[in-house]
Amino acid sequence: MGDELSGKVAIVTGGASGIGRATAELFVEEGAKVVIADVDEERGGDVAAKLGAAAVFERTDVSQPDAIQALVDFAVAHFGGLHVMFNNAGISGANRGRFLDDDFRDFERVMAVNLLGVMVGSQRAARHMVDHGGGSIINTTSIAALMPGGGVMTYRASKAGVIAFSKSIAIDLGEYRIRVNCIAPGLIPTGMTTYEMEPVIRRMQPLQRKGLPADVADAALYLASDRSAQVTGMVLPVDGGTSVGAPARPPGKSGSAGSRTTR
Repeated sequence: MGDELSGKVAIVTGGASGIGRATAELFVEEGAKVVIADVDEERGGDVAAKLGAAAVFERTDVSQPDAIQALVDFAVAHFGGLHVMFNNAGISGANRGRFLDDDFRDFERVMAVNLLGVMVGSQRAARHMVDHGGGSIINTTSIAALMPGGGVMTYRASKAGVIAFSKSIAIDLGEYRIRVNCIAPGLIPTGMTTYEMEPVIRRMQPLQRKGLPADVADAALYLASDRSAQVTGMVLPVDGGTSVGAPARPPGKSGSAGSRTTR
């Protein structure tokens, strides 16, 4: 166990699986007390149980502002404070087809989870941090917000909104020593990335290596810790260079992407 986050209390939304789970595990490993927030009670409870007394699960639908306020209140009451808010929960939406065929049926739900949830989560956490020495707010966006592309237009719009919002409140909250930054994962296997990644990595990612949720957790640890004390308003891609450009010499089908042992 390290001590990068010793004495800190963190909330991780979407913490029952994927990037959220990897981050909750790493935060606890580095000395933090963590509230795992998710709508998946079974998996969220299991993660908290495995992490012991340093973690607790609180069922939270981030599309509901009152639920987010209750989450912040719970964290403060249970662990005595709040220093890190990782607004990570997100959904991709139902429509994976072409734009002309989109009926926008899921627009309100995607925006409510991916953008409103981040906005309210940031606000309610910041209201506590203002009177308690500041803190770090970390918001999950996506390389889909950094790069143009076809499909999932509502998802792309919601994640682009996260970037504009985060940069703006970084200015607004700086006087209170509250830092606000974004992480933009790309080609990271999670519950939302159900496609075959190997061919996409070969075609789009300069760094021919399979990314993992643990890679994003490492970035979240940096932004949560005092190592990033002078960093705010930034977007940190964790994408093997995908948002920079395609590989100079895409490897053939026989090429293999390196792997990393999970935590």
